[in-house]
Amino acid sequence: MKLLARSALSFLLAGTALGAPDILFVNGNVHTANDAQPHAEALAVTGGRITAVGSSAEVRPLADDKTRVIDLDGQTVLPGLTDAHCHIFGVGERELTLNLEGTKTRAAFLAKVKERVAKTPPGKWITGRGWIETFWRPPEFPTAAELDEIAPDNPVFLTRADGHAAAANSVALRIAEITAETESPFGGEILKDKTGAPTGMLVDRAKELVAKHVPAASIADKEEALLQGAKRSLALGWCQVQNPGSDLAEIEIMRRLIDDGRVKLRIYNAVSGPGEPADRLIKEGAIIDAEDARFTQRTIKCYADGALGSRGAALLDQYADADTSGFLVTKEKDLSQLFERALRAGIQIQTHAIGDRANRLVLDLYAAAFKAVPSKERKVAEPRWRIEHAQVISAPDIPRFTKLGVIPSMQPSHAISDLFFAPARLGQKRLAGAYAWQSLLKSGAIIPGGSDAPVERGEPMIEFYAAVARKSLDGESKEGWHPEQAVTREQALKMFTLWPAYAAFEEKEKGTLEVGKRADLTILSADIMKIPEPEILQTRCLMTVIAGEIVFDSERR
Repeated sequence: MKLLARSALSFLLAGTALGAPDILFVNGNVHTANDAQPHAEALAVTGGRITAVGSSAEVRPLADDKTRVIDLDGQTVLPGLTDAHCHIFGVGERELTLNLEGTKTRAAFLAKVKERVAKTPPGKWITGRGWIETFWRPPEFPTAAELDEIAPDNPVFLTRADGHAAAANSVALRIAEITAETESPFGGEILKDKTGAPTGMLVDRAKELVAKHVPAASIADKEEALLQGAKRSLALGWCQVQNPGSDLAEIEIMRRLIDDGRVKLRIYNAVSGPGEPADRLIKEGAIIDAEDARFTQRTIKCYADGALGSRGAALLDQYADADTSGFLVTKEKDLSQLFERALRAGIQIQTHAIGDRANRLVLDLYAAAFKAVPSKERKVAEPRWRIEHAQVISAPDIPRFTKLGVIPSMQPSHAISDLFFAPARLGQKRLAGAYAWQSLLKSGAIIPGGSDAPVERGEPMIEFYAAVARKSLDGESKEGWHPEQAVTREQALKMFTLWPAYAAFEEKEKGTLEVGKRADLTILSADIMKIPEPEILQTRCLMTVIAGEIVFDSERR
């Protein structure tokens, strides 16, 4: 995939042609992600765009008495960071419901649930998300029986961190009429014990059997979730999130709150498919740069399989620690029909695929669609279709991404979270194709980096650290974890700037700090391009700038 080159105007010509800048950032340590001019000290911004990039001595004379000048005193400036895979409503919902993130033991998990039960009237649902059994001893899924002991009178439905499995108690199972005789639905599994009784664990599509009985969030709840998610994202330094999959109500909320000025974050949105949102997008067409270029919707998000941790990821061979090879969650014919329609209409496709079987299938389906719909029959000749996660890839399939022009959109934190269970799930041999960043890059692919929040914490410094260190947050690694797959810091910077811009058809507008591009900046407390790896995790966002507007300032300058 060849990124389009951009001709650079001189800083002086750009500055004088538009009049004096609105704002100058001077005395900074600027990493532009622009190979032609990788470093600078200062930037000028006029009308929401960059009008000069150079030294402080070169840029300062462009100001007049109305120009605001911010002296950065050596602080590090990056192109505005983009989270290429963030469930923005889920981030807010995690903050507003029972957040089970960080429950490192089974006892801690049960204690948090018990605390919520004590505050909840009998009969009311208790929902939450974020638990993961990896660190529990033994590392086994929670059961309905355990939840019954602390919540005998409330239906309980608690989603695993990956979003692909949930634990329900007996009250919730009864409401959903799930018994020993209930068969698992297509694309999901009701886990059962040796007697055939449901254990309370529901994987992928089986979750829907209970989820449909949980009272739906109100519009006000959804609005608050978006506001909380956007506020948190800006404070962390994200300028854009690429949201993988929304229903019609969420789309309306996003556009309204952005238009009202209550959400400043840029959102590149994908609608969920197959189904009504996808059908409507194909019929009505893409929405590009709406709400003052803060909202774009040109993508459909599909699912091929589940998650590795809950053993729903579809593998070519069986799991190393269970008698299953996972499963597909969407029928092939439903995907292939949608893909051809989308390609003709100029709509981008992004498909969740984690296991090597799922990745191979999606590449096959993409290839078939590209063959069935040649360039002359497409509204957008270069579709830039994506595979989200691309976590486990069989060696012969790695070069196919570049050959087909398919973008592997990956989340570095998955590699350091999965570090503690992926070897058991996959065995040593398959780890060679797991989170294979350098193999993909060397084959010619680019990798937009994301966080998959709220599956992971959604912090850019964790993602950057994970990409360059490929170690746990405590600096731990595992045998066979392929440290050679870690990326350079220059590559990691592009994973969260230029490459997400390319994956969103926006590389001419953002992703590097160049004259003429949108003035989106992330300003940090330390130089993550040079400091020791552990110190990256201590680095914090000082300022977030979108279109020249300071939307977060830790010092309120």
